[in-house]
Amino acid sequence: MPVEWSGSGPQLLMELDRSAPLRAQVEEQLRTAIQTGRLVAGERMPSTRALATYLRLSRGVIQECYAQLQAEGYLTSRAGSATRVATTISIDRPTPAPLLAAEAPPLLADFPSGVPDLGLAPRADWAWAVREVCRTAADAEFDYGDAQGAPRLREVLTGYLRRVRAVDTCAANVVVCGGFQQGLGLVLRVLGGPVAVEDPGSVGNVTRAAGGATVPVPVDEQGIDVGALAASGARVVVVTPAHQWPTGVVLAPARRHALVAWARECDGYIVEDDYDAEFRYDREPVGSLQGLAPDRVIGLGTVSKSLAPALRLGWAVLPSALATAVVAAKAVADRGTPQLDQLALVTLFESGRYDRHLRRMRTEYAARRDVLVSALTRLAPSVRVTGLAAGFHAIAHLPAGVAEADVIAAARERRVGLYGMSTYRSTHDPSPAQLVLGFGNTSQHEIRTGIGLVADLLSRR
Repeated sequence: MPVEWSGSGPQLLMELDRSAPLRAQVEEQLRTAIQTGRLVAGERMPSTRALATYLRLSRGVIQECYAQLQAEGYLTSRAGSATRVATTISIDRPTPAPLLAAEAPPLLADFPSGVPDLGLAPRADWAWAVREVCRTAADAEFDYGDAQGAPRLREVLTGYLRRVRAVDTCAANVVVCGGFQQGLGLVLRVLGGPVAVEDPGSVGNVTRAAGGATVPVPVDEQGIDVGALAASGARVVVVTPAHQWPTGVVLAPARRHALVAWARECDGYIVEDDYDAEFRYDREPVGSLQGLAPDRVIGLGTVSKSLAPALRLGWAVLPSALATAVVAAKAVADRGTPQLDQLALVTLFESGRYDRHLRRMRTEYAARRDVLVSALTRLAPSVRVTGLAAGFHAIAHLPAGVAEADVIAAARERRVGLYGMSTYRSTHDPSPAQLVLGFGNTSQHEIRTGIGLVADLLSRR
């Protein structure tokens, strides 16, 4: 299917030898472009005036070329309409592979984890913020900007994180980055060495960021096993203490202090992924680990869960000893995160719209969580559910004798998307059988529908 260009569309690259007959060259290059698929059937050609101006030729030459190609059947034209590549011409060339595989029937309910409600992304607020920035920003704000991040955003983030997450930092130690993955990659590139990662956890993401050298460390009901971490030999660990991904457990107070003691003893660093700490329901807030040891903990945060992943905005809160090196790595990586987007985020923070959106989403996610628990309690009472105190996913513990893979496959046949805990284990062990049920991008109606369709599978022995 041809692209329908606005106006006369982009120009067409043609190289002419001014010492040879020009009309013949233009005809041959257009003919070749059609034969090879550079110009596809039905595609709009540049106007004769536009192409003549672009090639620095007389319009008459281009008109003669178009007339000749129309006579040969390569082009078509009618009064009052643009000249186009003929749709009836038969060109013998390989059939391109389809861009997309045949689509499966749409799911009636899907429970992916780690995805916020994309339909409730604050589009109007973001558009307002961008307009405000474009209207009020000084000319200098349209330059490349500081690779470390816009000073205004770093100041606002410092105040916000100090207030809501008990973070201990200053703007000089904050680096704005393109989402969590870039921030993690920059930090691990500077620290080097093997990196310990929670198991189950984001093993794949950390492995990619670390270049492959990762050591899985088990997680139990109190969080990461600090004794196993000490025995691993790693001096860097990536953790999710406020709401462990994906089990949902909170790092116990004793473990928090033990983890900080481990970092001090081995001269190591803790990378704290604060991925969904904004969303908590029926428990007291848990402050950041970074506040306990700002010289040993690197805090990573983003707006991917609070606003939308598409914004690709995040930050790294660094110990003073690492700030200079990470800023240098950031400057090499991309010279800086988009400046206007940073200023739009500042505007959302300062206007109060960011917090208002968070309050709305907490209420909605809490309602979805309650619907999920109610549906499972009523339809699949043998399934135990944990990890509900925060975030927008829960863990469903399947009864003995129920195989995780079988449930997922059977649910897919019923057009329900379910996802297993084995994906997040370093060994991909399917036992114990557990499902990670995300409800961030799943409506209350879809939750009821989906659980109703698969309830018998979850309890089947």
